[in-house]
Amino acid sequence: MLRYPLIHPPLLSALAATGHGSRVLLADANYAHATNVRAGAPVIHLNLRPGLVRVDDVLEVLVDAVPLESVRSMRPDEGGEPEVLARYRELLGPGLPIEAMDRLDFYEAAKQPDVAFAVATGDDRLYANLLLTVGYIVPT
Repeated sequence: MLRYPLIHPPLLSALAATGHGSRVLLADANYAHATNVRAGAPVIHLNLRPGLVRVDDVLEVLVDAVPLESVRSMRPDEGGEPEVLARYRELLGPGLPIEAMDRLDFYEAAKQPDVAFAVATGDDRLYANLLLTVGYIVPT
C-alpha cells in the first residue's frame, strides 16, 4: 500500500527506470501511439474514455514524483497556442517554461531514442501533448 498520490504500478515502474535526460510523452486522445512514439517504447494506457484521464491529471502527479528539466508542447498547425497550456504552466510553475514545437517536429522528437515511454490519455482537447525531460536530483 502506497501513501503517495501516484499509485499506478506500470507508471511507477516506467518512471523508476528513467534517468537524467530521459523523455516522457504525455499524449492526448488524438495522438497516434503506434506511429509517433519511439519504436519499442512502452505505452501506458490511461485512456479510459474520451475526456478521462487528461494530460494535466498525469502531469500533476509527475511534477511531484520526478524532477523535470524541460517541457515541450505541440504547436497548432495554424499557429497560436492551445488553451491547455495555461493549466500546464500553472502546474509547472514559473521556473519551467514550455517550449512550443511544430506538430511534425514534435512527432520526430517523440520518436527519438531518449523517449523512455508514452502515456496515452483520453484527453480530448486538441494539441494537449507534452514531451517532458527528466532532470536530476541534487545531492544533499
